Amino acid sequence: MKNINFVSLLCFASVLCISTSNAAELAYVTNEKDDNISVIDLSQNKVIKTIPVGERPRGIIFNKQHTLAYICASESDRIQILDLNTEQIVGELPSGEDPETIALHPNGKIIYTSNEDDALLTVIDIETATVIAQIDVGVEPEGLAVSPDGKIVVVTSETTNMVHWIHTENNTNFANTLVGARPRSAKFTDDGKFLWVSSEIGGAVVVLDVNTQEIVKEFTFAIRGIHRDRVQPVGIELSSDGRYAFVALGPANHVAVIDRKTMEVDKYLLVGRRVWQLAFNDDQSQLLTTNGISGDVSVIDVKQMKVTKSIKVGRYPWGVVIRSVP
Repeated sequence: MKNINFVSLLCFASVLCISTSNAAELAYVTNEKDDNISVIDLSQNKVIKTIPVGERPRGIIFNKQHTLAYICASESDRIQILDLNTEQIVGELPSGEDPETIALHPNGKIIYTSNEDDALLTVIDIETATVIAQIDVGVEPEGLAVSPDGKIVVVTSETTNMVHWIHTENNTNFANTLVGARPRSAKFTDDGKFLWVSSEIGGAVVVLDVNTQEIVKEFTFAIRGIHRDRVQPVGIELSSDGRYAFVALGPANHVAVIDRKTMEVDKYLLVGRRVWQLAFNDDQSQLLTTNGISGDVSVIDVKQMKVTKSIKVGRYPWGVVIRSVP
């Protein structure tokens, strides 16, 4: 009887090991100059396949089920729909000219995209593949974010140097906030109370109170040996535990780590050249960065706060998203 139980335990442990080994996380990286997506298996830290897409892919997001990816094919003037199981383009959404960034409403039915050349925010119904509205915003709209409750969408305008606040219910612009030069990315906190915005040429990140649309905190950055003109904040990621903010600093080739408890810059992590965007894996133990000039992705161990791997991808990687697969 004891032998049978021991064998059973061994079999059960084997099943658990097989199940764990079969679990994986895949990162999808858009390569602007190669018109494709690099797929990275994070358990191996290497590219396992390349998927051709439209011209100059940049912004990329998943649907709520993580079965589809929506890709801004900027020079194709389309948002392409990629089936993640078949790895085939299965449809397109109208986007207006030169879609660059993209955001999904929490209801999973509406997509927002910024049209840099036309100074517009385009609102798209996914099911009918139709444009619901186009909203006039500032010159060269870029960063997009939707509040967790889905009531507000914001877009940053690079040349107007503003954050535009828009009611999603009626697609009207109800407020504008002046920020630093060339605002790029926007990120709501999980509780929806604050909005973080990076200003590339201004060299700063600001935190805005969502209720008042006013700036309540500004961060600037100083890295030893790097001229301040090269410190150009772009992508932002906020940890879900409320502890850290990570900011990609562009040609400074570093990621700034901000302690959100003390609201001070804690450290800088050296990554690849011209760091653009950031993405957490599922449990936020790893943070990936896309490095445009060096054509690679840096893997940051969040617990150790150190870069553990550089993974070569295509030319000018821009966007990155990560999903778990069985």
